[in-house]
Amino acid sequence: MANRRMVGPHPGGGWQVKAPQSDRASSRHETQSDAIDRAREILGNLGGGELTIQGRGGKIRDSDTVPHGNDPDPPKDRR
Repeated sequence: MANRRMVGPHPGGGWQVKAPQSDRASSRHETQSDAIDRAREILGNLGGGELTIQGRGGKIRDSDTVPHGNDPDPPKDRR
């Protein structure tokens, strides 16, 4: 899948959802949980993709495959 989004700390505070190689954030949130929910929603609308989650220091702490909202055979890698 070509669709990817990253959740990480925003330089101005809070958390951002951003496409790799993008200069601007797709969205900005107060909590990491809200940013992750929005990233999953964006990826679902795009037909699924890969979500990467960074911690406060920018180090990758988790990743997940987000299926399309109506996928009859979703990926089995959910935790």
